[in-house]
Amino acid sequence: MKFDNTAENKEIVNQYRQLLRVSKWSREKGDITIIRKAFDLAMESHKDMRRKSGEPYIFHPIAVARIAAEEIGLGTTSIVCALLHDVVEDTDVKLGDIKLEFGEKVANIIDGLTKISGVFDTNSPQAENFRKMLLTMADDVRVILIKLCDRLHNMRTLEHMSDKGQLKIASETSFIYAPLAHRLGLYTIKSELEDLSLKYTQPALYQELKTKLNATKEQRNRFIRSFIKPIKSELDELEIKYEIKGRPKSIYSIYNKMTNKQLEFEDVYDLFAVRIIIDSDPEDEKMDCWNVYSIVTSIFKPNPERMRDWISIPKTNGYESLHATVMGPRGQWVEVQIRTTRMDAIAEKGYAAHWKYKDNTSNQDAANSLDSWIKQIREVLEDHDSNALEFLDKFKMSLYAEEVFAFTPRGMIKKLPKGSTALDFAFDIHTEIGAKCLGAKVNGKLVPLSYVIQNGDQIEILTSAKQKPNKDWLSFAKTTKARTKIKQSLKDEKRIVASLGKEALARKMRNSNFDYTTENLNKLVTYYGVEDELELTFRIGTGNIDKEKIKLSEILIDSGKGGGHKAGIDRDDAKLKSQTSNELILGDANVDMEYTLASCCNPIPGDKVMGFITVMGDIKIHQTSCKNAANLMSRFGYRIIKARWSSESKNEENFQAAIEIKGIDSLGLVSKVTDIVSKQLKVNMKTISFESLDGTFVGKLKIQVADTKHLDKLMRELKGIDEYITVNRIFLDNIPKITNL
Repeated sequence: MKFDNTAENKEIVNQYRQLLRVSKWSREKGDITIIRKAFDLAMESHKDMRRKSGEPYIFHPIAVARIAAEEIGLGTTSIVCALLHDVVEDTDVKLGDIKLEFGEKVANIIDGLTKISGVFDTNSPQAENFRKMLLTMADDVRVILIKLCDRLHNMRTLEHMSDKGQLKIASETSFIYAPLAHRLGLYTIKSELEDLSLKYTQPALYQELKTKLNATKEQRNRFIRSFIKPIKSELDELEIKYEIKGRPKSIYSIYNKMTNKQLEFEDVYDLFAVRIIIDSDPEDEKMDCWNVYSIVTSIFKPNPERMRDWISIPKTNGYESLHATVMGPRGQWVEVQIRTTRMDAIAEKGYAAHWKYKDNTSNQDAANSLDSWIKQIREVLEDHDSNALEFLDKFKMSLYAEEVFAFTPRGMIKKLPKGSTALDFAFDIHTEIGAKCLGAKVNGKLVPLSYVIQNGDQIEILTSAKQKPNKDWLSFAKTTKARTKIKQSLKDEKRIVASLGKEALARKMRNSNFDYTTENLNKLVTYYGVEDELELTFRIGTGNIDKEKIKLSEILIDSGKGGGHKAGIDRDDAKLKSQTSNELILGDANVDMEYTLASCCNPIPGDKVMGFITVMGDIKIHQTSCKNAANLMSRFGYRIIKARWSSESKNEENFQAAIEIKGIDSLGLVSKVTDIVSKQLKVNMKTISFESLDGTFVGKLKIQVADTKHLDKLMRELKGIDEYITVNRIFLDNIPKITNL
């Protein structure tokens, strides 16, 4: 293809050459020709297209291909697929054309990458699209690896999208794509996806943490230099080839720690980790890593509770490393990660790096682990009874970060998500063993099926031919495989009863001159507030809904009479508001719509918010940082409506918020708190509770405020009571109804 002598085309050529440069290590003879062929087709197909930023669209596929080659280490086939990943969806090029020009393998991968269009039998196109993409992934993991590259570049250029688009894509990324990158061992990409998601869902908090990290950068660097100096001296003396890096924790991981442990930024002690990477022959890797570990722990005292050995038993995603937390020279805990060059490559690039080291035995074990995981995913995908949203829930459950390992009676090791039970262990061995299990023996002692597995347990499963899964099992089954198989078994039994109910309902409808149609069934489902047709006919089959008392003429002719039975609307705690109050602006203009404030996150003026259209047509307002909102935006992006607080809203104490106060207990403390809240700041308290334990206290208050500024001022004043006080905003659901004021 010929290029005009323009700045734009010069930049395209420059980026293409950079792609060739970063992929040099993986190319073989003839690969440049096929990459150029794919580039030319992408250029021609996208020639009239531009991105939201205004730049030529071709920049995107080149960038995706470069991420695949440079940051994951994928080869020529993946580069070709990355260059062509949007041509079938967005242009006139057909999948058959791709197959003819580039072969069946490339065509299959692009088919998996192509977004599914059309109408689905579900309320969530995103979820259904994701399931179909994973079906292809089950045959070739490169589909999901390239998809992650595509998502990473979209996140890097997200500033050009609308606010609504940013929220949808960022939430979807943190909900599915970041955990998926983690599960595949792509830690660097996972961290960047999480940071970028936080940047767009909570921009103010993200910038605050980023500023604080930058402000402490020089101080951290000085500490790292002093910390590694004695370690370097010892390693140099033993003539070990090594590299030491001091790496700051990601903004998202710091935010996560602050949220989960309710800490201030200043109280998060492990803002960075020190990584020691050694050159080692494959047969000496374990011994060399343990030698370095002994050197580090001879200089600094280790914390035995925080030692992690992922060399003897690597994580399921292939991650290998020794982690030791030691007490530094200034009384500060420091995490030290010890690994070899090979282990570091796998930790950075995940499974893609395994192919580079495929002859290594331990690495082959990790590759087998990937095959095993994909097999589990295939089992979930093949559950045709679950809808797209159930599928997403199951898939999310397979993306556990932490694991435990246990042994069979014959010494075979099994790795399961942390929190797994003896029942999960049984299903992991074989579906039939899981379905027939009665109990288990752990280390020779009889335990119930709900027993939570501990590292190193040896487990023997006890079975009976008369046993079968029951509903109670779902309360303690944790793994995707176990829950899927239990639900399948329960549904099979449920269908037998439901088929009898269906016959009875169909007969009654015929006798009453009504057709057994989807429309009529939906009216009955809505009237009785059940999930679906299966649940309706099951309840009729069991007699929970008396078929003789079903008033078809009232329900089906005037379905409005059944409105009082609709499920899923919670109007009790949320204050119904109208757009005429000028507190919120919904959509792109001042549109007159009613809404309710979600009780899960209690948004108040000043919070970044979004609207969600429920199945009943109501609008719920959530904080964008709300976990439920992230779930909704990733699953139902098409039902999200833009929302923001009006700058003209009245500054009244209309909004409820909750705060938690912790500190050292002292005489008159409650009096000081109530004095600041009620007298000094004249804030209306709805409820208050205090609990004292061994010289410390925890207080929870439900208050009425005007906006976030009002709330922040109150929290600052309370923190000023003494230096040990911490104050955090919490959800209203966490406030006990103890004292009404």
